[in-house]
Amino acid sequence: MSGHTDNEVLIDAPMDLVWDMTNDIESWTELFSEYSKAEIIEVRDGTIRFTLALHPDENGKIWSWVSARTPDYETRTVRSQRVETGPFKYMWIYWEYTQTDDGVLMRWVQDFEMKPVAPITDEAMQQRLNGNTKIQQALIKDKVEAAARATVS
Repeated sequence: MSGHTDNEVLIDAPMDLVWDMTNDIESWTELFSEYSKAEIIEVRDGTIRFTLALHPDENGKIWSWVSARTPDYETRTVRSQRVETGPFKYMWIYWEYTQTDDGVLMRWVQDFEMKPVAPITDEAMQQRLNGNTKIQQALIKDKVEAAARATVS
C-alpha cells in the first residue's frame, strides 16, 4: 500500500513571479501557514538541502525534517524528497508549473508510504495531505497574486 496525492491551483500571475516566490525556500515561513522554520543547509549541483519545521501540534510537538529539492528552470519542474523521512518510508514530491491563458497552473504530486510503526496509515495521511495542500495552495495563490498586483500598481 502507498499514498498518492495530485493537487493543482491556477495562479493569475506571471510565470517568473510564481516560480521565484514558490522556490524561495527561506521565505516559506511567510508563504505557507504551516512552517515555523525553513532553513537551507547546503546547495550542491543544483540540489538544495534544507530543514523544515512545522508549528507545534496540539501536544506541543514540533515536527521537522530535512529534504532535498532540485528545481529545473528550463522544464519548470521541481523534484523533491525527504532525506530524513520520519514516519514515512519515503516521500517524493513533484512540482510542475504550466503556463495557461489564465495564469500559471501549479501542480503538486506526492507519492509516499508510511512506516509500519507510524501513528497514521497511508490512507489517513493521503486525506490529511489532500486537505492541507488545498489550504496551502489557496494561501500561496492569494499571496502571489497580491504580489503581482503590487508590481503592476
